[in-house]
Amino acid sequence: HIQTDAVDQMETEQALRALCALSRAEAGANGVFQMDDTVLQALPFTDLANHWGYAYIAAVFEQGLMRGTSSTTFDPEVSVTRGMLVTILYRVEGTPKAETAAAFDDVRPGSWYADAVAWAHANGIVLGYGESRFGPADDVTREQFATILYRYTAFKEGDLGGKAALSAYADADAVSAWAKDAMQWAVGNGLIQGMTADTLSPRGTATRAQAATILTRYLND
Repeated sequence: HIQTDAVDQMETEQALRALCALSRAEAGANGVFQMDDTVLQALPFTDLANHWGYAYIAAVFEQGLMRGTSSTTFDPEVSVTRGMLVTILYRVEGTPKAETAAAFDDVRPGSWYADAVAWAHANGIVLGYGESRFGPADDVTREQFATILYRYTAFKEGDLGGKAALSAYADADAVSAWAKDAMQWAVGNGLIQGMTADTLSPRGTATRAQAATILTRYLND
């Protein structure tokens, strides 16, 4: 697929509304959104039939938190970018002023994600790829997603306990060394689940459906 800055910014704004509203949404006794059949049947999207993330997408859509990419499509398998995810967290924090510009050659001054990347880098939430590269338009991987949330939780002085062993997954060795703690934490706390019963796919991309699911779990914990 092709993603432009305009598309990324639009989706970031939609996801931001999701994050802000999640804190106000009513949850059931078990901390999970209560979705009745009327809501679940009301989605206008034709590309979600039998989709595994349907209930999570329905929850955020019902709250007015995420919208479709058109009036009839949600595009659940379109990937989330690194710039988008960092900007979501940055705006949840109230868009605090970064003391210095982002130290990455590929983060253009004045771009919609520049302040977010500068803030995240200054607070240890993102470190980049090395050689002054952040990759704001790169699709975020599952292990990157987990790591950014893990570091954001540390920044917020949240609970980083509850780590789980990854030995049940045949591809556990594919988890990068820098992402191991974060993936153990994300799996242990139910934020990220296997793509199958025995595969974690840590270097696979994180889609809109996965983002809706992970962020709902994270903010509804």
